[in-house]
Amino acid sequence: MADEQTSAQQGQDETLEQMQSRHRKEQRELQNRITSKRKNATKKTKKFVNDECATLEAELKERQEGEVKALLGLTDGATEEPQEEEEEETKDQEEVNDLAASLEGVEMGDKKQTQTTQQQQQQQQQQQQQSGAAAGGGKKRNRQKDRLARRAAEAEAAAIAAESEAANMTDYRSIERSSMLKQFEKFGLEEKEIAPDGHCLFSAVADQLAVSGVDLEIPGFAGDTTTQKGTGYKTVRGVAAGWMAGHGDDYAPFMEEPLDGYVNKIRDTAEWGGQLELSALANAYGVEIRVVTTDGRTEVVSPNQVVGGDGKGDGQLKTLWLAYYRHGYGLGEHYNSLRKKGEAVLESK
Repeated sequence: MADEQTSAQQGQDETLEQMQSRHRKEQRELQNRITSKRKNATKKTKKFVNDECATLEAELKERQEGEVKALLGLTDGATEEPQEEEEEETKDQEEVNDLAASLEGVEMGDKKQTQTTQQQQQQQQQQQQQSGAAAGGGKKRNRQKDRLARRAAEAEAAAIAAESEAANMTDYRSIERSSMLKQFEKFGLEEKEIAPDGHCLFSAVADQLAVSGVDLEIPGFAGDTTTQKGTGYKTVRGVAAGWMAGHGDDYAPFMEEPLDGYVNKIRDTAEWGGQLELSALANAYGVEIRVVTTDGRTEVVSPNQVVGGDGKGDGQLKTLWLAYYRHGYGLGEHYNSLRKKGEAVLESK
């Protein structure tokens, strides 16, 4: 976040060439980071590293494109009117010069006709000036009106083009929803909507644990143990944070900040959860987490070691089902809980 703010401040004072030079430097630095992460990845963590690297590349590309667009927009807006004024003044001067040249080149025998022509032109100019004065704006005001009219026409044309482009764009939300419904039907699942508030992954896991009859609280893990309805995500956040803090060697290599700071954000804020948190929760609760994705795949997150407790059950891992959306919600990525059709919520132990 701090890097984005610094880049935004730099972008306000940069030329286009300076911005492009900075962007190339940022891209090289990111590639170095990605190369380092991939070299340190193990078979177990390779997928997490690839997902994280893809996200970092996409975020950098989006930010840099936005900075370039913002710079070009400011430049165009700041120079449009002076350029138009200069062009119009140049055109007026060229017309005067052309008239003078034509007058100098005429024959003396045509002097009378030339004088008549000059008088007619003067009369026309006087009439135009009087007409402009009566309108209260003069020539300068007419130019301003012309500019406004051109801008309005350009804006209307741009709006029409945008509508046409939008009509021809792929409806990713509908495609995603259709794919999800097919997966739900295939596995006999029905969706439990979770609020898109930054806690969605943890709320969805809390709902799945309740459905499976698994106790949310695990002794030894710090977290909010309130039993108030709708706040189970706080306990689940505490469990995820506690597991990562106790197994830092497994998770720290995939974090872009110190382990303690990352763990505190997961436990105490609305920081979004992802692959790292799913892995921590699968291990902490000893459950298998299956995530139905938008491309028709079902990702399986299994614990590295089965811990004792409710997740172990009768010797087989209990399965938690989540739905992962990329386009269906305005804030971006989102998780919902998936329940077996007709499945009732069990009391947590």
